[in-house]
Amino acid sequence: MLEKQMNRIAIVRLSALGDIVNSAVVLQFIKQKFPDIKIEWITEEVFAPLLENHPLVDKVHTLNLKRLKKEKSFSQLKKSISFLKSLGEFDLVIDMQGLIKSSIVSRIISKNTHGFDKDSTREGLASCFYKTKSSIAYDENIVKRNCFVVSDGLGFEIDDEMILNKKVIFPNAKLSDKNLYNFSSEQKNIAIVIGASWESKKYKKEKVAELCDELKENCFILWGDKLEKEEALWICKNSNYAKLTPKLSLEELVAFISEMDLLIGNDTGPTHMAWGQNIPSITLFGPTNKRMIYQTPQNLGIESPSFVDIFKIDKNDFSIKDIEVSDIVKSARGLL
Repeated sequence: MLEKQMNRIAIVRLSALGDIVNSAVVLQFIKQKFPDIKIEWITEEVFAPLLENHPLVDKVHTLNLKRLKKEKSFSQLKKSISFLKSLGEFDLVIDMQGLIKSSIVSRIISKNTHGFDKDSTREGLASCFYKTKSSIAYDENIVKRNCFVVSDGLGFEIDDEMILNKKVIFPNAKLSDKNLYNFSSEQKNIAIVIGASWESKKYKKEKVAELCDELKENCFILWGDKLEKEEALWICKNSNYAKLTPKLSLEELVAFISEMDLLIGNDTGPTHMAWGQNIPSITLFGPTNKRMIYQTPQNLGIESPSFVDIFKIDKNDFSIKDIEVSDIVKSARGLL
């Protein structure tokens, strides 16, 4: 779309964890096309550790919009705007998020903004803040959408073959001491993600315990907060094969997942990390659907029987409970 030489660009993707993983795949494709380009990333500060040590990201700039919204401080708002304006000149700022808040952030940074047009994003008003725009169906696969808005803005193509054959998204992910985690050399090491942003996206803990016992492998239960830890402890108590993982930082989480033979989880950030790190995975869907992942021969999705309208997600759809443990085990055996 743009013909001028690109020397310095900014990507705006503020949140959330899974979306940042599914967006960061574009870094390697940009660098393949423009080896000397400088890429900077604007994100919420909680997610910054995921990007700060990335070899393809030159700088990470952070905001705390949640705190700003909570405190409603004019002085903090003014400070944030001044910070964004101080970042200097960019050849292009690409808003990969497509929300009003991310489009405003993009426009404050620069007039040279690119994003989705009004029919291609959930908050169509966001398109008013872009100089140039991309058109792609909102119900298209999320990874394809991410790749398209970037490649279209920079004037090149990212095709399915490139995505399918991608390198790991976070190449620096390494555990400092593998001996701390009780990995097995005799059984398959399987991570199971039990958390999610909504209750209706979570697979029931009783079924997770049953899944571990049916798999009969070395199953690690990943958790994030206090409630998830309580559920993880219950699963470990009620399964002969489940193990509780320690509290992991974002960097440790990526590195831990990178050591797995398989990851099984709800539609949430850590599950997307498995795809990002080229680790076999099974994602379970209830109120959302397979549009949220890029399926490959080793990255599969299992949907509940319910109908999903992606234009009006029903957060009260608890149909994920209807996914049979036997179906997950069958898919897992095929991947292992």
